[in-house]
Amino acid sequence: MTDFTEGGAETRDRLSRWRLVLGGDGADGISHDGAPVRLSEDDMRRDQALEALYGDSPLRRGGLGSSTPRVARWLGDIRGYFPSSVVQVMQADAMDRLGLRQLLLEPEMLRTVQPDINLVSTLVGLGKVIPEASRETARSVVRQVTKELEDRLRARTVQAVSGALNRSARTRRPKHRDIDWNRTIAANLKHYQPDYRTVVPERLLGHARRSTEIQREIILCIDQSGSMAESVVYSSVFGAVLSSLPSVNTRLVVFDTEVVDLTDELDDPVDVLFGVQLGGGTDINRALAYCQDQITKPAETILVLISDLYEGGIAEEMLRRAASIVGGGTTMIALLALSDSGHPSFDSRHAAALAGIGVPAFACTPDLFPDMMAAAIERRDIGEWAASQDIPTSHEQ
Repeated sequence: MTDFTEGGAETRDRLSRWRLVLGGDGADGISHDGAPVRLSEDDMRRDQALEALYGDSPLRRGGLGSSTPRVARWLGDIRGYFPSSVVQVMQADAMDRLGLRQLLLEPEMLRTVQPDINLVSTLVGLGKVIPEASRETARSVVRQVTKELEDRLRARTVQAVSGALNRSARTRRPKHRDIDWNRTIAANLKHYQPDYRTVVPERLLGHARRSTEIQREIILCIDQSGSMAESVVYSSVFGAVLSSLPSVNTRLVVFDTEVVDLTDELDDPVDVLFGVQLGGGTDINRALAYCQDQITKPAETILVLISDLYEGGIAEEMLRRAASIVGGGTTMIALLALSDSGHPSFDSRHAAALAGIGVPAFACTPDLFPDMMAAAIERRDIGEWAASQDIPTSHEQ
């Protein structure tokens, strides 16, 4: 084995790298100055991620069908632990070692694996390393799952959002063309004038504007770091549904350290998902700056930040930006996850800080998302709404 004669931290760093290269069992005897080389906490996570792919781990033993949730999480992990050049190599190796290449090159194998959101999250996470010959198969898997999700979520979303828009647009001073005569007559029956055989309305009921006009601007700002893969999938589906409503103008923005506006792709969730490049870094402040520039009617805008809040940029600037957005009249919500899976990992300090400036921060399941949007459209207190759903909104700092 190579003999390192240099001393100090540099030698320990090189030995730690050898420890990671050689793996755990056979490398545990590596020492420096007679003491075993101890891995830092971050290096231990890297070691576990390497073992999951190259060792005899449940990630590989379980078979693709039973291990896709772990695969999706693992794909998110490696982006946080390794540089992009190493991540690309590991993704390519995962295609072979986890059986994904065979699955996608032989479509008949899909009958042995139930396509679900975990498999979609895995495919989205692998991104460009999927072979060109397999891309159409990958798209067909993603399309099948997103269609099933859209079929499940569309009716409830349309009903909740449309109902909220109708309620919020009602007014007692409508223009003549916007008067709801049936409701107006029913509300004024006590003012019936027998002599004139008519109702003299004391108040008019109707809508503040025509339903064909834009009533709300909705911006979905989605963290595309690897850990958010499932949230990205659900967000793309909800974005497609919301964009189909004539009274809502929906914008979808994804970000890591860069910001990409995918609004033009909103009519097809598959195009959105294959336009996403899941990465490791996160610059929430930069994403919020872009979204803030898109806000033209603050009082009618709802900005939903979907992120675990692990800010890679300057957190103080991110919080100042959020405060500025809220101070301008925009309704802003921070969703720590939009998924069905367990309790998300998130930065509790930033969640608490956002809550303190009027941005409620909590995780939300897809089934509750339509009701949350309805509450935001009606300008109800989102924190109170979350509490009514038994959703935790307090975070220890």
